[in-house]
Amino acid sequence: MEPTDQELMLAVRNGDLEKFGSLFDRHHQSLFNYFYRLSADAASSEDLVQDVFLRMLKYRRSFRHDSQFRAWMYQIARTARIDRFKRRREEPTSEQVSSLRSPQDGPDQCLEDAEQSVLLQKALLQLSEDKREILILARFQQMKYSEIASLMGVETGAVKVRVHRAIVELRDIALSMAGERTNAM
Repeated sequence: MEPTDQELMLAVRNGDLEKFGSLFDRHHQSLFNYFYRLSADAASSEDLVQDVFLRMLKYRRSFRHDSQFRAWMYQIARTARIDRFKRRREEPTSEQVSSLRSPQDGPDQCLEDAEQSVLLQKALLQLSEDKREILILARFQQMKYSEIASLMGVETGAVKVRVHRAIVELRDIALSMAGERTNAM
């Protein structure tokens, strides 16, 4: 039976650094997808993933036995992204907004309705940072509302409301963009 993320991180915290590779293998792609969907910049996303894992090693002693591993990891990820944003004031360019799919996704997924993916990515980038992030965590990273609540320091009910509002706004933006595209043809 495979050890859980929590068991692996507790072993790393206690000095068994070899277990850290398993955590990297399990989570580096999901972290990359998280950053990529927030920024549409593959190079920056990969840099941030590396930064998160370095910080996880550096702050491994802050992981408690009663911590939820994914919430702890994504808190580090959010902090790393905020730190980078403060340093660079990065904003995605229109060239970066080419696809919702990550470059590492399989060919079957990339072929699947690319036009709608581009529209969805553009609409996603129109959302405010907080709405985009909560939607990505809930829908793309498939985090439980309780994990997101713990990560953001709010009640689970507040997360549900925020996700719903973000979905409604995303739908409205996407429909508006689709309507503009249809009218332009």
